[in-house]
Order: sequence, then structure tokens, then C-alpha cells
Amino acid sequence: MGETTDVDWEFIKAIGRRIVALRKSQKLSQFDLAVKVGIERSQMGRIERGEINTTVNTLKKVAEGLEIEIGELFEKY
Repeated sequence: MGETTDVDWEFIKAIGRRIVALRKSQKLSQFDLAVKVGIERSQMGRIERGEINTTVNTLKKVAEGLEIEIGELFEKY
């Protein structure tokens, strides 16, 4: 089974923007959310900027850190 190169970067960037909006609505810094989630702040920055196609597991951790259901990350897409 080969890897696909068909990455929807606009979708990934939209998820990142959604994470930023949710994080800011909770008055959390990027650093604070990264610590809460257990990832490096630089990785959180890349996720929020839509620079990396992160794993579903990491998105689950981000949702838990924001105290939301994972599906809320995909709302307003």
C-alpha cells in the first residue's frame, strides 16, 4: 500500500485556524495548550499554521486539552 500525496492543505489550515480560535476563546497561550496536550510548542505552532498534516491522535489530544469533543475541531469548515 503506497502513501498518498493528495493532502488537502486548505482543510489542514482551516483546522489550524479553528484550533487558534478555540484556544484564544479560552484565553490560553499556545505554550499553555501545548503543555496541557503534552507536545512541543513548536509543533503546536506548526499545527495551528497548517504546516503539518498531524495525526488524529494528536488532534484528539488537542481537543481534550481544549475540553471539547474532537468533532468541534471540524465545525465551521
